[in-house]
This record gives sequence, structure tokens and C-alpha cells, in this order.
Amino acid sequence: MKNITTIGFGSWGIALACLLAKNGHPVTAWEFDPSMAERLERQREHTAFLPGVAIPCDIRITSCPEAAAKDAEIFLITLPSHAMAGAIPKFVPNFKPGQILISASKGFIADRSIRICEFLHEIAPMCKIACLTGPSHAEEVGRRMPTAVVAASPCEKTAETVQNIFTGNNFKVYTTPDIIGAELGGALKNVIALAAGIVDGLGFGDNTKAALMTRGSAEIARLGVAMGADKLTFAGLSGIGDLIVTCTSQHSRNWRAGNLLAQGKSVDEVLKEINMVVEGVHTAKTAQGLARKHGVVMPIVEEVNRVLFEGKNPADAVVDLMQRDKKDEYED
Repeated sequence: MKNITTIGFGSWGIALACLLAKNGHPVTAWEFDPSMAERLERQREHTAFLPGVAIPCDIRITSCPEAAAKDAEIFLITLPSHAMAGAIPKFVPNFKPGQILISASKGFIADRSIRICEFLHEIAPMCKIACLTGPSHAEEVGRRMPTAVVAASPCEKTAETVQNIFTGNNFKVYTTPDIIGAELGGALKNVIALAAGIVDGLGFGDNTKAALMTRGSAEIARLGVAMGADKLTFAGLSGIGDLIVTCTSQHSRNWRAGNLLAQGKSVDEVLKEINMVVEGVHTAKTAQGLARKHGVVMPIVEEVNRVLFEGKNPADAVVDLMQRDKKDEYED
């Protein structure tokens, strides 16, 4: 058994912490808000983010980084991407050589346009870095529905350790050395999911959505390969698997956000209504910037950015995508 500390205790942190506790690992959870930490410690349920999922009494919840890090062998990071740069440095004095840091978050360090695991490696070079990603809604993992994901690390032993601590009767974990592809698939699919929500919100059908998801997958893979990923990764759980679940489920905040945008609501109104982090909104600009930096054509990502940040009508964005120049399917 491993002593595990979760950094971040929203819906995803709770779901994974409950899974780890069920697998027999001692778990301590860090929640940044002291009042929320006290409430969760007492109530043992996050009624707003993950109602109906009981937090086991043997999971210790604290808002003190030092207390959370004490005795930890592995750190599981489930923070929203935009909170990483502010929160992780609080834990760096407690990181020890050889400890494993697992990112279960999906996004970028936006102001630097780098992957989360790149950031973790920079800030804690003495640690081993991995990511856990794939088609996995917190609502379903928390209720122990069968789920399959990927543990990615360039170090095979590290990936296998992550695989071993998470694997259970209803949670299957595969491994891959392609941490770049695994992270990019998990981050970029959120932008395509915004577009999928727009498609559904505009009342289009299955044909439209299938085309969007397929072409979106091609965009993700093109950028991934340009950034050093293995193209095959995007055909797996962290690629097409995560794309499917995020584009088709009403659990998806990104799908919901796109759906609301199609109804004529502004980005601010959408985020206020959802009242949870919508990673695709944070990721869209970074994806656009990376595509331009690497000379990769990503027309869906470009149109999503125009809808989000330039006030473009979502229906006009669909028309413009349909009217792009004729070309071979495997061209840009």
C-alpha cells in the first residue's frame, strides 16, 4: 500500500480518492479552501459537485499543505489547469527525490503554453512524473461504473506503479510511454467538445457530429505529432476514447458550455450558469497558439476561438467550416 496525497479535492479529486481508498491506500486530501475542507471533513459528501458519492471516513481532509504532504509517497494532482502555478509551489518544499507526481488534470499552463507534466518536471525535477487520463467522468467513477484509462510516463516502472495503485474491479488502467500524446489528447478534446455542444445546441444531427468528431480527432493528432507524440496514441483511450465521452455526454462541462453558446448566451453567462471549471475555454487559445507555432492547420479550433473570444455567431462558424476548400481527406 502507498500513502497518497491528492492535491485538489473537487469532483475529480473526490472520485479518485474514493477509488484509491477502496483499493486500500491511505489517502489524505488537500482542499485549498479551509471552510470547504472543514465542511467536507464533517459532511463526507460534496453536495454541489458530486452529490450522492460518500467520502470514506478514513480519507483525511485538510487545507494545510504541510499536513497534507506529511508521509506522502505519491501525490495525485487534480487541480484545474489555471490553479496549478499558484498551488503546486506550496508543496515543493515537501517533495522528495523519487516521489511520484501524477497529473490527473487536463489542460495547459496557459500563460506559458506548456503541458502540465512539463510544468511539474520543471518545478520538481527530483520527482518522477506521470499522467492519468482517458474517458472518465467523475460522476461515473465515483459510482464505480466500469471505466478504462491510461497511465502515461516515459519511465515504465512509474507507469506500472500508477497502474497498480488505481486498478480495481471497475477501474482498468493501461500504460503508455507517450506522455506527450496522452496529455495532449486529454487537453485538446475539450476544445472539440465545445464545438460538439454547439452542434447539438444548433439542432444538427448525428451526421454533423460524427464529421466534427472525426475531423477534430485529425486536428488533435496533427498537432500532437508535430509536438513529438506518437500518432497511434490518438487512436486509443487518451485520444478518441476521451474525445467520444466528452463530445457525447451531458456530464461534460465542455459540451454543456458549447450547447449554451449555441443558444445565444455569452461566455461569461455560460461560465456563471455551469459554475464549474470549463477547461476547453482555458485551452482554446493555447491550442490555437500551439497550432500556429508548429505550422499545423486546426480549422475547428480556430472557429471555436472566434466564437469564444471574437463574438462570432456559432451558426456562421459551422457554415465557414463547411465551405472550406475542397481537398483530400488526409490533407490539412
